[in-house]
Amino acid sequence: MILKTRLFGQTYCFKNVKEVLAKANEIKSGDMLAGISAETAQERIAAKHVLSQLTLEELRLNPVVPLEEDEVSRIIDGDINEAIYQDIKNWSVAELREFILRTETTGADLSRISRGLSSEMVAAVAKLMSNLDLILGASKIRITAHCNTTIGVSGTLASRLQPNHPTDSTEGILASLREGLTYGIGDAVIGLNPVDDSLDATVRNLSGMYNFITEWKVPTQVCVLAHITTQVKALRKGAPVHCLFQSIAGSEKSNEAFGINKEILDEAYELGLKEGRATGPNIMYFETGQGSELSSDGHYEADQVTMEARCYGLARHYKPFLVNTVVGFIGPEYLYDSRQVIRAGLEDHFMGKLTGIPMGCDSCYTNHMKADQNDIENLAVLLSNAGCTYFMGVPMGDDVMLNYQCTSFHDVAALREVLRLRPLPEFEAWLEEQGIMRNGKLTSSAGDATIFTR
Repeated sequence: MILKTRLFGQTYCFKNVKEVLAKANEIKSGDMLAGISAETAQERIAAKHVLSQLTLEELRLNPVVPLEEDEVSRIIDGDINEAIYQDIKNWSVAELREFILRTETTGADLSRISRGLSSEMVAAVAKLMSNLDLILGASKIRITAHCNTTIGVSGTLASRLQPNHPTDSTEGILASLREGLTYGIGDAVIGLNPVDDSLDATVRNLSGMYNFITEWKVPTQVCVLAHITTQVKALRKGAPVHCLFQSIAGSEKSNEAFGINKEILDEAYELGLKEGRATGPNIMYFETGQGSELSSDGHYEADQVTMEARCYGLARHYKPFLVNTVVGFIGPEYLYDSRQVIRAGLEDHFMGKLTGIPMGCDSCYTNHMKADQNDIENLAVLLSNAGCTYFMGVPMGDDVMLNYQCTSFHDVAALREVLRLRPLPEFEAWLEEQGIMRNGKLTSSAGDATIFTR
């Protein structure tokens, strides 16, 4: 294994694979904060050159967190298809990149090899790609999954209806829910971020949303994004649970900071399949975001792109219905400005797809970040062309509970219109029945929430 190269009249030596991965990464403020990023553009190029020559086998044998120390590493390694891995283990990262971008390589080809890839391999190839490469590579891959509806169908763009309310008012939640539905939002999931994470509040909020979609026969799924242990208790109490949510990280230590581990996730997954009300078989919903491992001191001096890829390796183990990166939520300490947010969104989407999961994106920013609404709209357009599975739908793009800026109901509708994309088929048929959509276009009923109160 060669970990040095000579460029620009200087020899660059790297101590291990982890350092090569970190210094080959595009500029991220989180890596700079951690003291692991390349110090110069020349060093970054040198690291990319070294990385391009490493084999996939060398990456598998050198995970950024050793298997004996970390259950996430063990899950990722244990899920690798050995027969496929044997076919590709001698490829260099450069050869993997060329295979992905080759014109004749199909989505089926990529779905096959993804089963033989570790997360470090997925992160490595992303670091050798331009933004357009990431779009092209991801656009080839279609991942479908079924909870009550089937997500990821070609020609569709789904959305999560996010009816958050600053006091968890049932009427306030239902008001946002009604309005969102009239814009064709909510086919991916109706997912509430609760203010109150208690068991009683979780049951109440689940029941309120479930009763509404049952009454109106809305083909979708509901979820309250409480801690997964609270959702499990709600499920055991008989609450109407479709999919189970949890934020996850790329190391065991950082997952402990979230209050979870493999045992907890396993229990939720098995109980959800047994007692949940979704038709399934895909019932898990995970959220991620570059930098979360650094914020909990669980990054092991690995870069945030590689740790993010490991989140997707963990998610893959549970055959999820939904996964999305909340790309600009954590703050400028990790992604400083719009350039870094856009790059991260494209990386995350590509890495999720290459890992084999149905990948969406919360295209968003916070008010203390050097980004604005135009920047996240630009990212949403780029991701839509890359085949992004779903976006968030928030009233006016301003979440009144989480206090961050995101894609609005109108933004998702506009993306569908501009790029000739449709809601999920079951959901579109329902929208047609309600007079909200006709032939793929919103009607004059769009935005008129009174159709659900007559």
